[in-house]
Amino acid sequence: MKYHYRAVEPFWKHFSRLSVVQKEAARRVLPIFKQNPFDPRLRPHKIHGLSAQYGRTIFAVEIEADLRAVFYVEGNVVITVDIGTHDIYRG
Repeated sequence: MKYHYRAVEPFWKHFSRLSVVQKEAARRVLPIFKQNPFDPRLRPHKIHGLSAQYGRTIFAVEIEADLRAVFYVEGNVVITVDIGTHDIYRG
């Protein structure tokens, strides 16, 4: 499936607060994510607590050891909602 991508404002707000190293890691992963957000190299997984909070299935991918990007899918559109450490799972 060919996906289209959109990021909401909290994603960009939190991305801007990342360290230079974290931003570089995110930029390295971005081409893989854009090709397929469910690529096994990204270790995609459902986040049940956030899914209940958002009322839809929320997924996360691993960017590096303690850095995750959180998103959901509507049809063929991937909406990234947040990026950060495991703390973002708390909503």
